[in-house]
Amino acid sequence: MIFSTFQTEMMSEKIQDKIAKWLNGSFDQSAKDEIKKLQVENPGFLQDAFYKNLEFGTGGLRGLMGVGTNRINKYTVGMCTQGFANYLIKSFGNNPISVVVGHDSRNNSRFFAETTAQVFAANGIKVFLFEQLRPTPEISFAIRYLNCQAGVVCTASHNPKEYSGYKAYWNDGGQLVPPHDTNVIKEVEKINSIDEVQWNGLEKNITLIGRDIDEAYLEMIKGLSIFPEIIKKQHDLKIVYTPIHGTGITLIPEVLKQFGFTNISVVQEQAVPDGNFPTVVYPNPEESEAMALGLKKAEEADADILLGTDPDSDRVGIGVKDNFGKWILLNGNQTAVLAFNYMMESRKEKAIAKANDMVISTIVTTEMINEIARVNQVKCYTVLTGFKWIAELVKEKEGIENYVIGGEESFGLMIGDRVRDKDAISAVAILCEMAAVEKEKVRSLFQKLISLYTQYGFYKEHLISFTKKGMDGQQQIEAMMAGYRENPPAMIAESRVVKILDYKLQIGKDLQTKDQWKIELPKSNVLQFVLEDGSKISIRPSGTEPKIKFYFSVRADLNYESDFEIVNAELKKRINSIVESLKL
Repeated sequence: MIFSTFQTEMMSEKIQDKIAKWLNGSFDQSAKDEIKKLQVENPGFLQDAFYKNLEFGTGGLRGLMGVGTNRINKYTVGMCTQGFANYLIKSFGNNPISVVVGHDSRNNSRFFAETTAQVFAANGIKVFLFEQLRPTPEISFAIRYLNCQAGVVCTASHNPKEYSGYKAYWNDGGQLVPPHDTNVIKEVEKINSIDEVQWNGLEKNITLIGRDIDEAYLEMIKGLSIFPEIIKKQHDLKIVYTPIHGTGITLIPEVLKQFGFTNISVVQEQAVPDGNFPTVVYPNPEESEAMALGLKKAEEADADILLGTDPDSDRVGIGVKDNFGKWILLNGNQTAVLAFNYMMESRKEKAIAKANDMVISTIVTTEMINEIARVNQVKCYTVLTGFKWIAELVKEKEGIENYVIGGEESFGLMIGDRVRDKDAISAVAILCEMAAVEKEKVRSLFQKLISLYTQYGFYKEHLISFTKKGMDGQQQIEAMMAGYRENPPAMIAESRVVKILDYKLQIGKDLQTKDQWKIELPKSNVLQFVLEDGSKISIRPSGTEPKIKFYFSVRADLNYESDFEIVNAELKKRINSIVESLKL
């Protein structure tokens, strides 16, 4: 057997041992045939498929589909579910245990969901299995609505078509956090053979669910509306929506109608759920290419707002017309600023704001949110990247503080506490309501954003990602992080680095005063450099993709709305200077 030369002999032996177990074990013949084919045709790919076991990241289990321990397939899904089942039984003892299982539009998602349901059922756990594809946030909602102990949704969110995944949830409807995530992994690692997985039996434990949960979920979202009377007047707001071949088509047109909107156009080329995502390379509303058909339709229809959701409908992207009438896509930070401000501002205007209201942002999201909250006298918490941390804090503050909205720059919002993950279904509804409110004031969402910049400061953010696939890619990412950690830059773009925040070491340093403090957040492999001019650079490996991400944030005053283009150009130049200085 031939492997790449950079692989050590020790690792090669481990990989060969794993491969031998698959070839000699109780795996189906098609899996064995695929391994034999790869041994001859693509040994490097085979090595990557077996060099490690998939682990939970910030978004759960996610990877390429195919044979191997480092791939999503029947066996890795089954072993993961068996480990999860063992942990649930240990955690809840003799008490009845029930779980919700759902899936998105990806290839094999239904098969993986049924496999998951069968393994849970065979372990004596009651399973509520969605009869067809559904948005991820609805699975989170259903866990709490049905009083379940856990849940699983088979999805790879916004990743390309070759990927699949497995998001695991706890009884609060949030994704697994410590100690549950590591404890589940430990239980999975105890399973040395697929023969230890209970694959079949007790199918009577599986109950199909669908429309009844839809209705409860939609009714919950409808209750989030703050100005239904304005929607009634602006019911013909021109809305263009694309589900990008995903699950959003199942509920978003309906929720918009229930809110009272009557002029909804769906991008038909992307309306049918399809795991091959035939019209896009990346089914991600962060990508302009994925929103291109939507932008074309929005322009043709002279729409007021464009919205797009990813395959499992937890991310939302929006398009608006700028001051020149040109259609543009807002980034995740801009969308979050508009949504956070709307929830705080409109609640005050409607006299439903509470003294203990709180909102939650993340460490790589625009600090403009913190400023808006400060001025509005609303408590703003900052957590690590990932909605599991937002959900965890909501649970911690339950009954003490009133959670209103949470979100992060990665096109995710969580409005209200009935769903404990990012929810593009409710976000689309509220963003459209927000557009209706602004239209009632004879103003566009873009104009509203600029007015917020004049009020709170013009914050501009930028993101650069580098994809590093495979085992070698992971090593490159680790080396890059180690380099920045061990030899941090003293100057970036002619501005001194005055603070370094290391979330892995949980240490913050002020390089001017020499003060040092403990960062009171769980450990995370993130570095932040704060510059003398107020700019901030954040560096972190992605928890769900083979990427390392660089986040840039700069700020300036915008005294007059008419100066927007000038200040925007200045901030863009500053970001470019930082990027060049880091030689990215």
